[in-house]
Amino acid sequence: MWKVAMSEEVAKALQSVVERVNQAAARRPKTLPAVPPRLVAVSKTKPPEMVVEAYKQGQRNFGENYVNELVDKASDPLILELCPEIKWHFIGHLQKNNVNKLLGVQNLFLVETIDSAKLADRVNSSWQRIRGASTQRLKVMVQVNTSGEQSKHGLPPEDTVNTVKHIVTQCPALHFLGLMTIGRYGYDLTLGPNPDFQMLLSRRQEVCDSLKLPTEDVELSMGMSTDFEHAIEVGSTNVRVGSIIFGNREYPNSCPDLLLMENLLVKITGYKTNY
Repeated sequence: MWKVAMSEEVAKALQSVVERVNQAAARRPKTLPAVPPRLVAVSKTKPPEMVVEAYKQGQRNFGENYVNELVDKASDPLILELCPEIKWHFIGHLQKNNVNKLLGVQNLFLVETIDSAKLADRVNSSWQRIRGASTQRLKVMVQVNTSGEQSKHGLPPEDTVNTVKHIVTQCPALHFLGLMTIGRYGYDLTLGPNPDFQMLLSRRQEVCDSLKLPTEDVELSMGMSTDFEHAIEVGSTNVRVGSIIFGNREYPNSCPDLLLMENLLVKITGYKTNY
């Protein structure tokens, strides 16, 4: 009974989000690149069974915040058997000592959180070693801290062009896909367009102008559960949505420290990923 109910709830919620994504895309100004937005279902803290249910409904892109959780989930026998075309996105802060572990994930599609040239170099060299004779490049995005909050990761906006240039010219094993931001939590859209999203749009333009890249070739990953429709309307091509698809996060009893740390971070800084 639980599995039947879970399946129906995930299917209904996912269908609703997909419809909202498509409707938001239809509202975008014609001046923006006509790139269909990609929905990334954030499965953080959710069991493999939920990932499988969403996959059965046609969802292919899934996001995880923690390397260890992604490694465990991507190697789960159920997912390996039933989700052969799954595409994993890493959307959390990546520490250099976890790079090798992350890049060993089967069906890793995109690392969205490159926040320095040094991290890009580490990922590039590790991917060169892991892929062996393969010529497949690893897709990456550059994370920009558009809100300037110390509680958030990402490079300063003024470093965006130089960091992207470094990846494009010095990291042959990487494929630069675009820019990513989290933005300030709880922005009131009645005040106008989200300035963090506008900042990312302007940085993309600078990158494209400086490196002679077509705008449609530089994606934007911005927008989460509370603001993904607005993000798409202003130009996002990649939205990260979790709670309204899978429900609120549920931390296992064996990991109360994760919940405690996140709650403490929200109280002190106001920071919340809010996927």
